[in-house]
Amino acid sequence: MTDRELSDLRARAANGDRDAVDQLVELAGERGDLAELRRLADAGSSDAVDELVQLAGERRDTAELRRLAGAGSSDAADVLAELAAGDDEEPA
Repeated sequence: MTDRELSDLRARAANGDRDAVDQLVELAGERGDLAELRRLADAGSSDAVDELVQLAGERRDTAELRRLAGAGSSDAADVLAELAAGDDEEPA
């Protein structure tokens, strides 16, 4: 996707085009673009929040998970709890 296409997609999303938002979330998730996902989540995209939780969990990014949990994401809180429980387990 070119920079111009991405800019156009962002403009469509800003104007309420749900399909554009969905495309941006998918592209940002594929690229691992946390900044884009945060921007979309802050604009109200629950799909962006879900993608952020997944990426942060995979990266064991507890700071991001805490931020998301503090903003009300129960999924982020659950992943944090799972990570903490995993850290407490004794090695076999």
